[in-house]
Amino acid sequence: MDSKVELYLKRARTEMNMGILLLESSGKKLLNEFDIPEDETFYSGVISHCYYSIFYCAKAMLLIKNIDTKAPEAHRKTLDAFKKEFIDTGVLDTKLFMIYKKMIVKAESLLQIFKSEKKKRGDFTYNTISQANIEPANESLKNAKIFFKHCNAYLNQE
Repeated sequence: MDSKVELYLKRARTEMNMGILLLESSGKKLLNEFDIPEDETFYSGVISHCYYSIFYCAKAMLLIKNIDTKAPEAHRKTLDAFKKEFIDTGVLDTKLFMIYKKMIVKAESLLQIFKSEKKKRGDFTYNTISQANIEPANESLKNAKIFFKHCNAYLNQE
């Protein structure tokens, strides 16, 4: 695997792990250890880190196709290129089927996860109070884990 692909995949894993740590850190014991008020939560951060996990997974996937999206609008370009290269062509469905044999994961659902997390990052990071974000944070973490698992498996088969 190319070193830049590995770097993006490592960043994706790190972002996902940060989401896990932030979600778990909302417990009273840890907050008390750092002298943080007990009503403080980090759910907005969970959503943001999970989105970036998915974003870096997509960037890693694109790099194996020699596509490196850059600013301006790197996020939109990454989403569009991911859809074009892996979803519209059906390449991802085939690879996922081969990797997981009997378990067929629809590539379109992975794209929907990516789109959904991009929107939630904006909505929940900038427009709501953090305490209201526990359910979206849990969903974001679940989605990041699914996306990472499938992208990681695909990239390790390449």
